[in-house]
Amino acid sequence: MLLDTEFQMPSFRLDGRVALVTGGGRGLGVGMAQALAHSGADIALAARTESELNNAAELIRAIGRRAFIVPTDIADVEAVRAMVNRAAEHFGRLDILVNCAAINMRQPADKFTVEDWDKIMNINLRGSFFAAQEAVRVMRQQQSTHKGKIINVSSIAAEIVVPNVTPYATSKGGIRQMTRGLSVELAKENICVNAIAPGRFWTQMTDSVFSNPDLYESAVSVIPMGRPGIPSELAGVTVLLASDASDYITGQTITVDGGWTVGVAVKA
Repeated sequence: MLLDTEFQMPSFRLDGRVALVTGGGRGLGVGMAQALAHSGADIALAARTESELNNAAELIRAIGRRAFIVPTDIADVEAVRAMVNRAAEHFGRLDILVNCAAINMRQPADKFTVEDWDKIMNINLRGSFFAAQEAVRVMRQQQSTHKGKIINVSSIAAEIVVPNVTPYATSKGGIRQMTRGLSVELAKENICVNAIAPGRFWTQMTDSVFSNPDLYESAVSVIPMGRPGIPSELAGVTVLLASDASDYITGQTITVDGGWTVGVAVKA
């Protein structure tokens, strides 16, 4: 191994690279897409709702980057494979995959049906796995000095117990272990696989909670910072894990939760 004789700061820039973001029509997904675009990447956006994708694409173009939408049912494996290949064919390459598509249902465990379970697993876990599988096939074929980057979105629900979301938490625990497994298999190919575990963020999905003063206070009471996160607060870790600055980071899950999981440990 050669030692560095001069320190060289790795770049956080993503110029010339292409990212595919699932769940990119709203919420955390569109926030992560904007972060990547601000750092120079062109963006393919995938989700089920075309109108939301069009709105997100306009945000990317307003930053000065190219955007391409791929309406996709993430629960459909063949559609997921086609999504990856359409994005790569449109831009001529694929360097970064962000698996952000997910759904949640809140109810006691004994109320979930088989259909509920399958829907959550198919979107949150199965879709993410097969998107990663297809993205790796594309990344392997590229002649490039850039390394492949896969960023999976897990949740702190995979780390601590959040009542009434057991199937969701199980799917996010699966994402975490999937990240670890893929990272080991792909390490020698210089494809880094990492995950982000957000805590409570104020998005369209959670607006009914955080826009209600009574529910707001209850929801933030477990967060040492005393407030929910906002999508732009995932920007830093997203760009880090997508850029050359993370070339020696793989198999990790980075928690972004305002101190929630630490606070739980301290209280215990």
